[in-house]
Amino acid sequence: MKNIVGGIFISFEGLDFSGKSEQCRRLVAALRAAGYDNVEPLREPGGVAIAEAIRRVVLDHRNVEMNARTELLLYSAARAQITSEKILPALQAGKIIVADRYVDSTTVYQGFGRKLDLELVAAVNRFATCALLPQLTLLIDVPWHVALERQQHANLHKDRLESEETEFYERVRAAYLQLAQQEPQRFVVIDGAAEIETVAGRVNESVRQKLGLKI
Repeated sequence: MKNIVGGIFISFEGLDFSGKSEQCRRLVAALRAAGYDNVEPLREPGGVAIAEAIRRVVLDHRNVEMNARTELLLYSAARAQITSEKILPALQAGKIIVADRYVDSTTVYQGFGRKLDLELVAAVNRFATCALLPQLTLLIDVPWHVALERQQHANLHKDRLESEETEFYERVRAAYLQLAQQEPQRFVVIDGAAEIETVAGRVNESVRQKLGLKI
């Protein structure tokens, strides 16, 4: 195992069908191939039994009557569980966490997308995570029309969030870019419309430059 002092927390963010999940998997594989055998991949919502149960409820397309505040609290409950049960212990054990979504998803989807009070969302986020933030957040950015084309090409069943209208996702994307501009020390924005290998190369380069990992 590489000599890593303390844990490292990396998160991926972006619209659905931005390619972030594929890049998350590729980074985990690249780190393991480079000799880091302490890599812990996670997804949100989910990752542990209680959070996976919440995921099924919050993403079920049949739950169309779900209130925006209910949605906020469910996502946050799932995050509180995975943070306490898995993320914090893993970081304390010196592992590398690579998370497919984390707290920024709630800020942009429920705060900006659902137009909930941003101060309230921020307070709920801090409470759910014990104010824990990743050291590096990789935003795989694509315009909504690119994500939509990929979604249509994949011909997959849409979950409840993926069924939202264009205006919702345009607010979400704009919010992601706003967060990245506000926190340049944590965020790296990567063009997700490029070829998959090109995106992966930029991800690896960002990890090397920001965190000093040798991949």
